[in-house]
Amino acid sequence: MKVTRRIALTLGAAALLATGCSGTGASDNGITIGLAVSTLNNPFFVELQQGAQEMADKLGAKLTVVDAQNDATNQVNQVQTLVTQGVKAILLNPVDSKQSAPAAKAAEMANIPLISVDRAVEGKVAAEVASNNVSGGSLAAIELGRATSGEVAHLKGIPGASASRDRGQGFEQGLNSGNIKVAASAVADFDRAKGLNETTNLLQGHPGIKGIFAENDEMALGAIKALGARAGKDIQVVGFDGTPDGLKAIQDGTLAATVAQQPKLLGSKAVEQAVHAAKGEPVQQVVDVEVKVVNAKNVAEFIK
Repeated sequence: MKVTRRIALTLGAAALLATGCSGTGASDNGITIGLAVSTLNNPFFVELQQGAQEMADKLGAKLTVVDAQNDATNQVNQVQTLVTQGVKAILLNPVDSKQSAPAAKAAEMANIPLISVDRAVEGKVAAEVASNNVSGGSLAAIELGRATSGEVAHLKGIPGASASRDRGQGFEQGLNSGNIKVAASAVADFDRAKGLNETTNLLQGHPGIKGIFAENDEMALGAIKALGARAGKDIQVVGFDGTPDGLKAIQDGTLAATVAQQPKLLGSKAVEQAVHAAKGEPVQQVVDVEVKVVNAKNVAEFIK
């Protein structure tokens, strides 16, 4: 994975839409870390925040959290505000990897270490903490190929997010492992409601599809709702993330599989690197967090 990327982007002024909230951890070492998350309207990122908070508490740091509500411009403004507040390090989970460049530049100009979390950032970062999304996408294709054969559909996440790009790339690579072919695709922005709507539209144009790969569990759950009684029977669905709702859908037989990430571990590892960077200590520039396939055979191992 590349840690540094270049992009030119003109930034328009926008109002700060979301306010920060501070963690409860003690700040004995005087380190305040900012966490700029793409959205907390997604169970995956709620768990990521929880993992970050737990590690901040453990290390005696203070965590200030801002939620961009999936607005890339809003997120840039939030990061710039964190800079003016004098945080010692910033964790950035970008809404859009390309549009994160001004946020990265603001941190760089202030000499504040920036750690990207789950998605790549366009700009200078001290460390990148992420799952191997390319590998995960390939595993999803293999699992979908085991569950069905024939034409399938592909529900994509936010176009500018590196996680969507990498999962899609991996999925395309993994198609060679089974007897499935992508007949249609649609962008559903990692959102459950949009996953429902886009699946409904896809079914109208491609009534013969036998499977769906959704780049996160939220879109997969939306697809399952659109499929109704056909989910897990006529049409197999594979998701990505391993959220509690996704795991329950596997238990219920409506979701064939998901590629489980470890959001709490992503958050905790990111805070570890942030504290090291804030203290001027060496950091691990790339931290890969393992992904695992979850299906009906092993889902009980993942239920908390």
